[in-house]
Amino acid sequence: MASASGGACGMTRATSEPVTCRVTGDEKLPAEVGGSQGICGAIESAAASRAPSIDFTIEIQVLSASSLSADVKLADGTALPKQKLTISDRQLNKSSIGRFASAIADAVVKTRS
Repeated sequence: MASASGGACGMTRATSEPVTCRVTGDEKLPAEVGGSQGICGAIESAAASRAPSIDFTIEIQVLSASSLSADVKLADGTALPKQKLTISDRQLNKSSIGRFASAIADAVVKTRS
């Protein structure tokens, strides 16, 4: 369950949820993405299906309407390399956010291999 205000920062976390998600700069996102709730929801959904038993924290920085980056840290303190998404020919949309979320979940799973 994502909870976020319409401001520059959104966060989601419940003690039973494996993903803590924070978004800064969400005012730069195209409306279609659904703000920080849209991004965190996509991350949580991808994590639930691809990495259901791995807890992690993700801090996403929206750099522009077509670019974002993310820092991912596992519950054990392991930090993944910075994850980045840049779309060169259009703005971010639900589809690009979904692919980014899936790539992050896959990167999290690879840490356990």
